[in-house]
Amino acid sequence: MEFVIYEQKERVGIITINREKALNALNSAVLNELEQILDSIDTNEVRCLIITGAGEKSFVAGADIKEMLDLDKSGGEFFGKKGNDVFAKIENYVLPVVCAVNGYALGGGCELALSCDFRICSEKAIFGQPEVSLGIVPGFGGTQRLARAVGMGMAKQMIYTGRNIDAPEALRIGLVNAVYAQDELMPAAEKLAGIISKNAPIAVQKSKIAINSGSQLPINKGTEIETRLFGECFETNDRRAAMGAFVERRKDIEFFNS
Repeated sequence: MEFVIYEQKERVGIITINREKALNALNSAVLNELEQILDSIDTNEVRCLIITGAGEKSFVAGADIKEMLDLDKSGGEFFGKKGNDVFAKIENYVLPVVCAVNGYALGGGCELALSCDFRICSEKAIFGQPEVSLGIVPGFGGTQRLARAVGMGMAKQMIYTGRNIDAPEALRIGLVNAVYAQDELMPAAEKLAGIISKNAPIAVQKSKIAINSGSQLPINKGTEIETRLFGECFETNDRRAAMGAFVERRKDIEFFNS
């Protein structure tokens, strides 16, 4: 891979967008490599992912404007669909995905962060959807996911004005879960992912499905999905092992993802 790095630490996989000289901007090559890495991960071995950017200045500064400069309507739609397809894969990925935003998360970078299950950031992080200042709309899911994350009014304000917000403001509006000093961000992300990875993997995966599937449904339909997934957990060895250990007051639980 030329622009995306993947490493594994115990049960945690770390994906790093690595175009530091271009502020980790997303071009077609980055999107293709990101998709290839997602497809290659052994999801039986890895139990949680972290996505971050190389360097201390930028997480992802946006989609690559040089690539977009000469696109026509069909080219723009193709590029937008490519980004949306990759980000939908992240949003619906079988594993939970933590985003560690280490700097600029603008345009496509903000949209990439939004496709993850949740976000933590450094105190230097800057978020924004500045597309209208370039004569386009957010094209990688920003018009849809931002409103779901921070509410319709705040999303419209960010998109219509194209103005950026800093880390404290992102925390205030619920765009991120926590803010850390720059040198504490990745240790915090790895610690958080490590905690998640120690829980029953099938239960975590089904919780993600229940939340994602039910979030846009009436609550009675959402709870129908929850009930089905709750029942399915009772067929797993992980559930038997965990409940048996609880009753017997043992802490030596080993989950087998089965």
